[in-house]
Amino acid sequence: MIVQDFARRKREGVPISMVTCYDSWSAALIAATDIDCVLVGDSLAMVVYGHPNTLPADVATMAAHTAAVRRGAPQLFVVGDLPFLSYRKGLEAAVEAAGALMRAGANAVKLEGAAGNLELVRHLVESGVPVMGHLGLTPQSVNLLGGFKVQGRGEAAAAALLSQARELAAAGCFALVLEAVPAELAAAVTAELAIPTIGIGAGARVDGQVLVLQDLLGITTAFRPKFVRTWLDGSGLIRDALQAYHRDVTSRAFPNGEESYR
Repeated sequence: MIVQDFARRKREGVPISMVTCYDSWSAALIAATDIDCVLVGDSLAMVVYGHPNTLPADVATMAAHTAAVRRGAPQLFVVGDLPFLSYRKGLEAAVEAAGALMRAGANAVKLEGAAGNLELVRHLVESGVPVMGHLGLTPQSVNLLGGFKVQGRGEAAAAALLSQARELAAAGCFALVLEAVPAELAAAVTAELAIPTIGIGAGARVDGQVLVLQDLLGITTAFRPKFVRTWLDGSGLIRDALQAYHRDVTSRAFPNGEESYR
């Protein structure tokens, strides 16, 4: 998949499948499927490192994980998240952050929000960096939003989000993530824009969906948002395998003769 395919898929009405992953082995598994593209999300601060929000992620961390994903999936379209405040310290610093992710292997970068970012989006696109937007629940603004809450409820909030979506599209974004917004609003934004929308907790009438790999595999169990569906009891299967390994080690059933060198 290349950046031009996103608009084509919208025109053809073929939904886009996107998975968030953070490392080489999981990227290689995804690359062996028909999944369209991957996001190296700053949610790694929570999923990988155990933080309560995405704010601790920095450019160096995002670049390292982007490079790992690229090594695992050389042919996949990879989007790298610009982390908290990395694109709010002036144009030069923002371009450096975007460049770090692109040099690490990203095909595009993603940033949250429209206000204050439109000039940067235009500049990055003019500089050859594809940009994916992100509206609705923007996790980097968790403290301002008062938590991980649905956004765009009410007439004024919905109108504001639609206006921001138009602005990001006009600035040059090639796609837009809509997170935790009412399904009717997501459908209205999708119908309005020529660029595709990719939903996470935004209902079915968008142009694609994205979920975190650990969520869809049922590996993360402590926090499961309403919008997550699991296709595997990953935590149960892994726990059973670990228990079986422990049993075989303590009973001296592992390793056997065929698993030992002579």
